[in-house]
Amino acid sequence: MDEIIKYAKENRRLLHQVPEVGFTEYITTYLIYERLSQTNFNLYVGDDALDIDTQVGLPSDDVMANTYQRALDYGVPSSFLEKIHPYKTGVVATIDTNQKGPHVVLRFDIDALPIKESNEIEHVPFKEGFQSKHDGEMHACGHDAHAAIGISVATYIDEHIDELTGKYTIIFQNSEEGVRGAASYAKKGWLDDADYFLSGHVGTISEEVGTVGATATNFLASTKFNVELFGQSSHAGSNPQDGNNALLAASAIALSLNTIAPHREGATRLNVGTLQAGQGRNIIPDYAKLECESRGETTQLNEYMFERAKEIIENGAKMYGCESKITVEGFAPSATCSKEMIDIVKSATVNNDAVKTIVDEISMDASEDAAVFINIVQENNGKATYLIFPYHLKYGHHHPSFDVDEAVLEVAITTFINILNELK
Repeated sequence: MDEIIKYAKENRRLLHQVPEVGFTEYITTYLIYERLSQTNFNLYVGDDALDIDTQVGLPSDDVMANTYQRALDYGVPSSFLEKIHPYKTGVVATIDTNQKGPHVVLRFDIDALPIKESNEIEHVPFKEGFQSKHDGEMHACGHDAHAAIGISVATYIDEHIDELTGKYTIIFQNSEEGVRGAASYAKKGWLDDADYFLSGHVGTISEEVGTVGATATNFLASTKFNVELFGQSSHAGSNPQDGNNALLAASAIALSLNTIAPHREGATRLNVGTLQAGQGRNIIPDYAKLECESRGETTQLNEYMFERAKEIIENGAKMYGCESKITVEGFAPSATCSKEMIDIVKSATVNNDAVKTIVDEISMDASEDAAVFINIVQENNGKATYLIFPYHLKYGHHHPSFDVDEAVLEVAITTFINILNELK
């Protein structure tokens, strides 16, 4: 077990240096594939792993071309890249013990964020020389740790296959950020006959290493959407009457979206994250773009927010003589973990010295597209949970100085392994 933990730390630090945002995880996919190739798992990538027609929120052609070239420069073979280009990153690994037992599906997300990593001397990745080599991209949410944990769990399964029963599917999923990736794997049917689904997250709350949340609660359903407004350009001085100001329409919409009434049945959220418009001070802007998101404590509450948002956008555009276009860039439903998993986690980890405290529930208060997988498994009468592995957070997730306390790797890996042995 010590070697598996050491292996996770090495892989986490390697992956931390090559962060890649959603759908561009070319190097990450290759590194995971290479490590899993040393096992007896059957490996699937590209069209064999996911359904590209299900994907939303795809990067531009320029982004894909640049990240493809970056992967070539890193040393990823073109023959491998062709299998996963474009948008088809991620790996699915399966293995069957050929012994009667459950089908357990595990999911680990692998994407990074568009954040420039801190170069402050107290920031451990910088101090110890494994900071991001990709300017403006960073593993600021711990997905490098998640991928490394998944590789180590796969290694354990492979080395102990004769002691296990049933079959195992491990999904190394792209594009969790923006809740864009899960649906494309689900569409391929990897979870259709799953008896159990396991996933999780390091951090999320600040607690002593060794604390484990057996289930997560308060997965907020979310819709990520872009708004484009099309007006009419004109000279702001000589012919203002001929213009339809898309910037003013966008501004009115941004303000009005924040007037949507909260709902009596639960928490709701709406955020306008960006607004881009205008070419110059004497030009009436003919185009504007907003990036927005809605959230709800339930899928129905999120739908309430999104439907009201659409009404405001359409009418706000008309007020200024503009046309509007709304594009959904990501979606995650709400979900509830299976309560039965609490006792399973407690029983499984009773002799695990790395686990100090089991907490029945830890609140997420955020969105996660693992909810897609949780719901599918439960609809087919399986059990599902999303575990939380906290540590003391000096900086929060999505911060330039975010870092993972690598002591949590042992907690997560051994907990997953304990559960697999409990379920066999």
